[in-house]
Amino acid sequence: MPADLLRATVIGDGGMGTLCALLLARHGCEVTLWGAFPEHIATLEKDRQNEEFLPGHRFPDSIKLVSEPAAGFDDPSLIISAVPCQYTRRVWERFVDCSPRNVPIVSVTKGIEIDTLLLPTAIIRDCLGEVPLACLSGPSIAPEVASEKPASVVVASSQPEVAKLTQTSLSTEFFRIYTNGDVLGVELAGAVKNVIALAAGICDGIDGGDNAKAALVTRGLVEITRLGLAMGASADTFRGLAGVGDLITTCISKVSRNRSAGERIGRGASTEEAIAATSAVIEGIPTTRSVLMLAEQSGVEMPIVSGMGSVLFDGRSPRDAIKALMSRPLREESVW
Repeated sequence: MPADLLRATVIGDGGMGTLCALLLARHGCEVTLWGAFPEHIATLEKDRQNEEFLPGHRFPDSIKLVSEPAAGFDDPSLIISAVPCQYTRRVWERFVDCSPRNVPIVSVTKGIEIDTLLLPTAIIRDCLGEVPLACLSGPSIAPEVASEKPASVVVASSQPEVAKLTQTSLSTEFFRIYTNGDVLGVELAGAVKNVIALAAGICDGIDGGDNAKAALVTRGLVEITRLGLAMGASADTFRGLAGVGDLITTCISKVSRNRSAGERIGRGASTEEAIAATSAVIEGIPTTRSVLMLAEQSGVEMPIVSGMGSVLFDGRSPRDAIKALMSRPLREESVW
């Protein structure tokens, strides 16, 4: 832990926000954990743990829980943004007058804003102006990390010192963080993999088999990479933890929200029913719309994502969508 990182703020009291607060506190940092709903913060204060997302992991005394925007910033040296993507702008607009502009902000959000097609760090910049920014992404199922099961992720920033600060502030003997300079690639990979995870869940729901799922994950990575290259990201990013690593975890984990929602749809639930079945945000559903728009703008072919869009929004049956994918004209394999 850097000697000067005595205080930190975490915006968002979901699973990943809570995990980041616990990791920072583990290093001896005083943490302010902000939540948008006073009643939920009151419950967390009473229970001293997040029963909904990370049950059994108690908050140390060094974690302070607040819901007022002005109370969220107690002279921090690092700020973590852990708000679902479609709510990120709404939350950060509340902090325009009280958020310090010289303190690094690290986004752990995965998604693409529908109205603007902006990635999370760009949304924060749009709200606050030029501030030091980074994003952290990779295979990091929060309950596993909280239980000290080994995990490795990536933090990306255009400012190496910000990436290094994040790396040293959150790394532990069970949570290893690598640095990366490709913010666009890391954020884009983290967003689009949720769409592929929905498809992987559908594959599970219809009992499509391991062969189908392996092909889906492989060709899904091709589509993610194809879009990333068209937008200016590095191919290496998609071969790393933020790309193939996060994709594998999200497509196979039993607690993956997006895979689980896809499984429900594969078993016959509508999109609306899959959303209603959990209190967690299923980022892959709105992200599908955003990715389809980005693909059109970039002139990129993404047949799996297009098939997901037809299932989620047009009422197409999963089996019909899979048949259409498998019946496309035969061609030479391309890795992007």
